[in-house]
Amino acid sequence: MNVPKIRAMSIDDSLLKQFIAVTIFSLLTAAGAWIEIPLPFTPVPITLQTVFVILAGASLGAKRGALSQIMYLFYGICGLPVFAGGASSFMQLLGPSGGYLLGFPVAAFLTGLLVSREKSFYWNLGACIIGSLPILLMGSLQLNILIGGNLAEAFKLGFIPFIAGDFIKCVLSAAAFTASKKIMSK
Repeated sequence: MNVPKIRAMSIDDSLLKQFIAVTIFSLLTAAGAWIEIPLPFTPVPITLQTVFVILAGASLGAKRGALSQIMYLFYGICGLPVFAGGASSFMQLLGPSGGYLLGFPVAAFLTGLLVSREKSFYWNLGACIIGSLPILLMGSLQLNILIGGNLAEAFKLGFIPFIAGDFIKCVLSAAAFTASKKIMSK
């Protein structure tokens, strides 16, 4: 009697590593929300999230970077306190910070497309800066809707105050990514 062999189903090792990396960046983005600096003149706080959004795109590539940010948004929509100030719920995506949050997957995707593993720090810095723009643009456009259609005021509240901080975060992200690639290549 010939007994058929039973093959155990296994998860591809590289697929598991990719899933873990995506999950780690989604959790880092959530942790970045807890480091919050409220600004008295705008309803949107400064957080460290954008560092992890940009690093997700740079490190994981466009698709997986965006997926990590979609996963992060899913946590908040499901009620986990992962948005700035420990907030959660779908309603956060409709509020003053919602446009920024919705810009996270776009920013990670764009950064992943633009960053290069062989290029210099300056190339990667440019990729991080361009990649971070959807966050500020989408955030400002949503603020525009919430404040009644005054685009100039929306950019004054939601774009201009964040330029310097985002530049510093992009420098940190580009430096960390470029250094990690140099270390990994040795």
